[in-house]
Amino acid sequence: MIIIITLQQAKIDDAIEHRFGRSPYLVKVETETNQWEAFENPGVGQSGGAGIAAAQFVIDQKAQAVISGEFGPNAVRALDAAGVKMIRFPDGAKTGSDILQLIQQGELQI
Repeated sequence: MIIIITLQQAKIDDAIEHRFGRSPYLVKVETETNQWEAFENPGVGQSGGAGIAAAQFVIDQKAQAVISGEFGPNAVRALDAAGVKMIRFPDGAKTGSDILQLIQQGELQI
């Protein structure tokens, strides 16, 4: 399964970013192999429509789920329309690695 995690930097062990549309990096993870790749968020520098741009990127990556903190209403509509599951960061998670560990342990259901 392909998921996207919002992070502050371009490495999986970096800190999570709670703002979906303004997240500096969108990290694509293949959960079967734990292979990941970081991308700069195409919406981060936009004066408006950041959430929609980030949502379109997620959809274009064929992700089944995105894990972040807060999703704006426009991003929610776009992701929902595309069938992408939106998951909020679980309590205690501080890094992308924390998220992957929770998924592997079955404590975070995708």
